[in-house]
Amino acid sequence: MFGAGNQGRSGSRRAHLRRAAALALVGAVLTGAAACGGDGATDGDKGGKDARTDGKAPASTPAEDAEDAAASAGSGESGTPDASGGSGTLSQRDLTALAFTDGEKIGKYTAGEFSLGEPQGEDYTADPATCQPLVSLAKGATAFDPASEVHRNVDVAEEMVGTTVAVQLRSYNGGGAAGVMKALGAAGEACAGGFVENRAVAKGQYLKVEPVKAPDHGDEAQAYRFTILDVKGTLKLYEYLTVVRSGATTLSFRADILDTKDIGKVPEEVITAQWKKFEAASTR
Repeated sequence: MFGAGNQGRSGSRRAHLRRAAALALVGAVLTGAAACGGDGATDGDKGGKDARTDGKAPASTPAEDAEDAAASAGSGESGTPDASGGSGTLSQRDLTALAFTDGEKIGKYTAGEFSLGEPQGEDYTADPATCQPLVSLAKGATAFDPASEVHRNVDVAEEMVGTTVAVQLRSYNGGGAAGVMKALGAAGEACAGGFVENRAVAKGQYLKVEPVKAPDHGDEAQAYRFTILDVKGTLKLYEYLTVVRSGATTLSFRADILDTKDIGKVPEEVITAQWKKFEAASTR
């Protein structure tokens, strides 16, 4: 967790301080040894799309699902139809044009670039590995590596301790995006009772993974609420993940706060603003 990196705008120092504050506040969510199982996840709010679009438990294992989807993924070219029935693979330039710009305002929030690479990158892994898509969708997280990706940090500039959203756009060849969503859904079910997130210097214990109401955008969408144990084993922290797929592209939103407060969901205005920008430009 704590996916924020130093920003390319004037908030880079603030982002650095917020990272330090995170480590001081919760010890980077150190220690934990949970395996998938235990308490099951709740059904969440049924008012919108569920975290799973079909509502059925997978008949095969996540590994088998990944292999099947990988076999169906084609090469894909920018602007051509993909195996999922949507628009084709988008280039880095395409995604950059569709993403928030550095300094763009979204209500009280401001978007910025990550100057230290992507958040929740390849150094974030899950134990068991089945849960990896819940931790990160970076290269190697599933059987499908993105062909292009763009990352933005969204937060309230004046707040040292406030909600931060990592907005990540990734485009895939062939049916890769649909395969990623399938792997994510399988992980959401298999890891409902918790898992361990491994980082270079820390481990985070996820106690519960719950499906929550997902936005009605794109071809499909999934949303999850994570309950995470603090270093002392007494405080619970909360993080939210929403992923929307449109054709060969996924839009991922991961929100957290440097506090024990439950923010309830990824801020709707951030999701809506990015979706409208993506949809408007990609349909021209």
